[in-house]
Amino acid sequence: MERITPRTLSGFMELLPASQAQMDAVMDVLRRTYALYGFSSIDTPAVEAAEVLLAKGGGETEKQIYRFARGDSDLALRFDLTVPLAKYVAMNYGRLTFPFRRYQIGKVYRGERAQRGRFREFYQADIDVIGDGKLDIANDAEMPAVICEVFRRLGLERFCIRINSRKVLNGLFEYLGVPDPVNVMGAVDKLEKIGRDKVAALLTDLGMAPGQAAELLDILSAPDPMGALEPLAGKCPALAEGLAELKAVTDLLPGLGVPDDKWRVDLTIARGLDYYTGTVYETQLLDYPEVGSVCSGGRYDDLAGYYTDKKLPGVGLSIGVTRLFYILQEQGLLNEALSTAPCDALVIPLGDDPAYAVRCAAVLRAAGVRTQVYTEKRKVKAKFAYADKLAIPYAVVVGSDEEAAGTVGLKDLRSGSQTAVTADAAAALILDSLKDPARPVKEKEI
Repeated sequence: MERITPRTLSGFMELLPASQAQMDAVMDVLRRTYALYGFSSIDTPAVEAAEVLLAKGGGETEKQIYRFARGDSDLALRFDLTVPLAKYVAMNYGRLTFPFRRYQIGKVYRGERAQRGRFREFYQADIDVIGDGKLDIANDAEMPAVICEVFRRLGLERFCIRINSRKVLNGLFEYLGVPDPVNVMGAVDKLEKIGRDKVAALLTDLGMAPGQAAELLDILSAPDPMGALEPLAGKCPALAEGLAELKAVTDLLPGLGVPDDKWRVDLTIARGLDYYTGTVYETQLLDYPEVGSVCSGGRYDDLAGYYTDKKLPGVGLSIGVTRLFYILQEQGLLNEALSTAPCDALVIPLGDDPAYAVRCAAVLRAAGVRTQVYTEKRKVKAKFAYADKLAIPYAVVVGSDEEAAGTVGLKDLRSGSQTAVTADAAAALILDSLKDPARPVKEKEI
């Protein structure tokens, strides 16, 4: 038989068990935080009809999706979780309660060139609020609050949420008489990456006069962007509407518990996806600006319009979990104190008959202790070495003496201390010592 060399495709992440436990801990934080804000979990298929996914796509999206035929079916792998959500809401409109609040954590696929920190298969963790006909602007303010809570629970403290409004940008373009708003918005989105001079050149190439481009860039880079726009609002209703919505969002942030140093208005944030129509967000780790946004999103007024004639506006955000995890791992920010052990206790039988050991394990599991019984016929030293290699915190030693006394030998493998207790008492001691799990990310040393 010819041997095939095992390999993982470029742009696809595979983790060893300890690293996977760290990834799972990150996703557990996301699930608990999303649920704390009243979001319900859903799941959608990884494979959809290509026409469904591409209804709002085309262009770069069509180039990046994995598309294939199966019989007469034209199929594609989902490239994000928002378009499948729009389909889901349109299909289930009559069975959902609005505003519909959902979260979803799942893999998505993009056939782009794999790069450092960018993947072809990766997890996204999304939340969205969908309204029926309309959706109050207060929902837009809640998104930064969720981001803050997620990052705080992960242990990340140095980040900034940059907030803007596509309505503000569109109104500003209207006021300035910008000839090609869509492409100008794309050029503005590159301001941080390529600098003012190169963006100014792009703007003139798009038909803006040099003075017009300079005025736009002056406003975008003003220390107080909203203050710079207020004198113009009375001259452009569209700009006034955008400013009013953006102010409504920012005014609510303190009451939602978002500290002033965790967010700022940034008029250069445009977001590349063309379905955003209002508030937009990008979140950056301050100590690692080179990695770009690790959490982004925004308001979309009619994403489901391709699937239904009902108006279903929404607002949401997405965390690129695989990318964020890669960054945390690469920068050494994952907390070594986080337990990555497959269980809390390893039951070690000393004799040949595992019956008593199995009964003790059942008691531990019934109490909520993750428990494994080591039944392999090996020396006791090898059994303890197994527990040590997997960083299992407790060994529960049982032999004929323990069985006769109705006890177990509970050994803390971290401190080396050992005591004889009942299985029930052992469970209580183990659970009490493990009740305060470490955050997935360690505190940054200053």
